[in-house]
Amino acid sequence: MAAGVDYSALAREVEGRVFLPGSAGFRVGSRLFNTRYRDRAPSAVVTAAHTADVRRALVWAREQGIPVVARNGGHSFAGYSVNEGLVIDLSRLTQTRADGSTGLVVAGGGAKISHVYDAMQPYEMVFSTGTSPTVGVAGLALGGGAAFAARRYGLTADALVETTVVLADGSVVVASERENPDLFWACKGGGGGNFGINVSLTFQAHPVPDVTTFHLTWKWADAAAVLEAGQRMVRQAPDDFAARLGVWTYGTGLGAIRDNLEVTLQGQYFGPASACLEILDPVLAVATPVTRDVTERTFWEANKYMVHATSGDQFALRSNYVREPLAAEGVETLLSWVERWPGSHNADGGGAGLFSWGGTINRVAPDATAFVHRDTLFLVSMDTSWTDDDGAARIDANLDWLNGMHAAMAPHVTGSAYQNFVDPELTNWREAYYGANYPRLVEVKEKYDPDGVFSFDQAVGS
Repeated sequence: MAAGVDYSALAREVEGRVFLPGSAGFRVGSRLFNTRYRDRAPSAVVTAAHTADVRRALVWAREQGIPVVARNGGHSFAGYSVNEGLVIDLSRLTQTRADGSTGLVVAGGGAKISHVYDAMQPYEMVFSTGTSPTVGVAGLALGGGAAFAARRYGLTADALVETTVVLADGSVVVASERENPDLFWACKGGGGGNFGINVSLTFQAHPVPDVTTFHLTWKWADAAAVLEAGQRMVRQAPDDFAARLGVWTYGTGLGAIRDNLEVTLQGQYFGPASACLEILDPVLAVATPVTRDVTERTFWEANKYMVHATSGDQFALRSNYVREPLAAEGVETLLSWVERWPGSHNADGGGAGLFSWGGTINRVAPDATAFVHRDTLFLVSMDTSWTDDDGAARIDANLDWLNGMHAAMAPHVTGSAYQNFVDPELTNWREAYYGANYPRLVEVKEKYDPDGVFSFDQAVGS
């Protein structure tokens, strides 16, 4: 298909640049965050200068019969941001502006979370976004989007009020409650890369107060007590409180090094430290933390403090949800698997995290948007990581461990999965990601992309 294609014709049609394998621009425009998939390489990358370039590149690729995919931050956990054909790189479409009088924030399709925060900060307003500044806000919103502000403000997708989309036939449309409402519904949680290329997104932001951040750790011997008390605490907490309970380990031994087993609780509260400590009291009462940091900050200080500092490299992640706190048996199962992590050279190690859900997220009807997961208490993530210093046998052991933990936790979770934590191992991804909303998503796909131009292993309609 793409072999022997003369990309010079495309280069003459666009204002942006076309990069072929071997050039520095090619490498930048096709880089993947999860280097597990770094051998996946397109035949060319076009860095679009504006929407017209996106349209021209898409139409040209269709005429040539070349597979096409849009890329921004390259953060697809399964490497779906890159294909073997043409990558349309949106990284120059970063223009972002905020209106303090209306609270509206308009972000280009290539804007990262950092661009969005820079635009909102002067107006002291915000909507829920992720914790990594390099993640593209478009992909985040299209798959849901949640962070420590989501229980108060809802998902990133819930803040979306309008988006401009380049469709598979090259036409440019606006999707909102008034225009193309079916496409708009699908863009609010239907997954990135499915229905078109979103070149502009408008969000509704809200005034943001100061917050209290907290980060606590305990001895591993206290892990079960902390997890059980922490889950109950979150269930009773107000919307202004959000937390992540984490159990993980790291090291290069053949088994988990017990000195590196950690239990953490981190998050933020929209309010003073005194009130935050009252909420935290049930978990503080069951065990004394080894380290404890509860600090009042501006939201922007907290945003920098809570940045997700993963080293990336090569990793695999599986997700699920729980509607009620894990019972003692579920907690014991989770901890026993963390203790069996086989080890690697990646500082991220392996483990599991329980991200608080609920609040405003759950007050949206499951069919009001494409994002169906509206009845959950925690998003459960399970992950492992490795580097080139780990041989094939160690990598296989890590993947076997992750799949084993995922299977062992099945009786204790809902069987769903978070579409932004895309999981190539899922065989029931249609139901797991989208539930009862999947048939409607297929209808939208057939209407706006009847030929399946936007296609990948877990594309809607495939």
